[in-house]
Amino acid sequence: MRGPAPAFRIATRTARRTGRAAGAVASAALLLPLVAAPPAASAAQATDALQREFAEAAAEYHVPQSVLLAVSYLQSRWDVHGGAPSVTGGYGPMHLTDAATALASTAPPAEPGGDARGDSAGSGAPRHEAAPPAPSPSALPERLRTLPRAAALTGLPAAALRERTAANLRGGAALLADAQKRLGLPASGSANDWFGAVASYSGASDAAAARSFADDVFEVIRSGQERTNDAGQHLVLAASKALAPRTDQVARLGLATPPPSGAECPPSVSCESVPAPYQKLEGSDYGNHDVADRPSSQKVEFIVVHDTEGTWETTLRLIKDPAYVSWNYTVRSSDGHIAQHVPTKDVAWHAGNWYVNSKSVGIEHEGFLARPDAWYTEEMYRTSARLVRYLAQRLDIPLDRQHILGHDNVPGTTPGTIKGMHTDPGPYWDWAHYFELMDRPFHPTAGPFGGLVTILPDYEVNEPVYTGCEKPGQKCLPHGSGAVRLHTAPGENTPLVKDAGLRPDGSPSTTDVNDTGARASTGQQFAVADRLPGWTAVWYLGQKAWFRDPWWSPVAVGAYGRAVTPRAGLKEIPVYGRAYPEKEAYPPGVPVQPLVPLPYKLSAGQAYVVGAETPGEFLWAGNFDAAAHRVVRGKERYYEIQFGHRVAFVRASDVTVRPAGH
Repeated sequence: MRGPAPAFRIATRTARRTGRAAGAVASAALLLPLVAAPPAASAAQATDALQREFAEAAAEYHVPQSVLLAVSYLQSRWDVHGGAPSVTGGYGPMHLTDAATALASTAPPAEPGGDARGDSAGSGAPRHEAAPPAPSPSALPERLRTLPRAAALTGLPAAALRERTAANLRGGAALLADAQKRLGLPASGSANDWFGAVASYSGASDAAAARSFADDVFEVIRSGQERTNDAGQHLVLAASKALAPRTDQVARLGLATPPPSGAECPPSVSCESVPAPYQKLEGSDYGNHDVADRPSSQKVEFIVVHDTEGTWETTLRLIKDPAYVSWNYTVRSSDGHIAQHVPTKDVAWHAGNWYVNSKSVGIEHEGFLARPDAWYTEEMYRTSARLVRYLAQRLDIPLDRQHILGHDNVPGTTPGTIKGMHTDPGPYWDWAHYFELMDRPFHPTAGPFGGLVTILPDYEVNEPVYTGCEKPGQKCLPHGSGAVRLHTAPGENTPLVKDAGLRPDGSPSTTDVNDTGARASTGQQFAVADRLPGWTAVWYLGQKAWFRDPWWSPVAVGAYGRAVTPRAGLKEIPVYGRAYPEKEAYPPGVPVQPLVPLPYKLSAGQAYVVGAETPGEFLWAGNFDAAAHRVVRGKERYYEIQFGHRVAFVRASDVTVRPAGH
């Protein structure tokens, strides 16, 4: 369990990561006399300990310290995670993998299940995602078993490599030195001579993936890094601008060089094609996606971020099943390798909302939402961010949280489907860091006391209590989160706001890790409803929702944008989970889709931030013959709004749109 961070470090990190004014740092610094601080010498020693341990491990195994630091940064950002394993069973700052031990732990409860196709009109059978089985430890690939090798090389017990940071660093250094030796290369003091060993460290089975990992490591060395990790240890890797790594060394690894895959990926990532089958099944059923012609047929408006709730190997096995669901891409945790399954022109069945499916690309990430310390690697965040940026540019999708959604932001289609909507990637996904990697960091775009806010807590120190990760009602391990909790009144002990869709009986929301009823996440924008000292209220699911927002540690910043309110003369208007056309727009042979309101109301006097503006559309894909598919467009237009934790849609004819946030 991580210890408390010094107040000034928290304040400066908040200012650095969110772009807030230096005055906030100065204000937080005023609190320092209230904090019991250790003597300066012992504090410096504690802060520098990990840097010294890196230096000692590098010296012992004759590995350049910059190489060891950069490999660790790409795996863990130098975090120790309290000895907990990553989603692929990697331990410690060096991400030494022991997936067999990690798999032996009890699996957490799965997120809610629902129909991933999200369409009652099609003749293809609904696809309900099932929890994938865990693989046998004996079937684990070598990249998931590096810790036992490190134990053999160092003579250290496996438990020490998992639990002791200094031992973990020695294990990583030993693996790099062993790779250098096996490649027949000297233990050079120049980082340039370690490109092949670094590529080997990834555990990749093909040359492209190994090269991509090494490229990223050497980019970290080139640019340098400085960070305070989750244990309060401050580390510095000085920039080395004059690098000239021996990239030709990758050939010595003897890895396969796959032919061009044709996958739609940026050139800076390792990517392969693992196609999902488009196949006719029994009767009128077929799977597991729909052939289309996007963006000519429909504009892609959204990219939806998921986690797999299973391992890479299990996930790739499932995508090949024509009777299962589908998604467009999967990103591997250990090295950021990407597989494309469904072309972006086609419609994958992934979001549980047919309207969103037909206008989105879905990306799965190897991981588990209810395991707070089953952490995602930095390399996975980086390659995923590059993929999203690439797709956004190709498909003309804005890089903001109105268009880059989590699966937990996708609305139910009707009142009856709300409870079954998925909740991944959950409160532990680091949206702030993700958008920083896309060169679109969240920052204030208006004054702090305007009419709109962007949710922006400091992920590393924001630790709301969640329950249900291991057992119902049991507290989850403390962990950083990009989400804030919403109350009915300004006070930590007041009830949480209600979600009429999740709980029609009127009961309040809970702290359960899968309960999205009273949660606002990083990057989401809301209209301010009220303010009191230390608290801010926003409009949320038709009600005032309060969150703790003290001036010395704010969790939201001012924003400028557009907001909708009900048109003059209307007391309230309906909100919808999909933007379907009016009935007059449907041609003969295409069933009219009822426009069913969700069980919420947007009342006069309330305001909600606008995202996408879109025509009413419905993709009729009711059979295996793609030539018979039709796109129905109506005259009615819709606005996507941030209505709760999930987005929703309102008819343009029902609302007035105004600039907001000055």
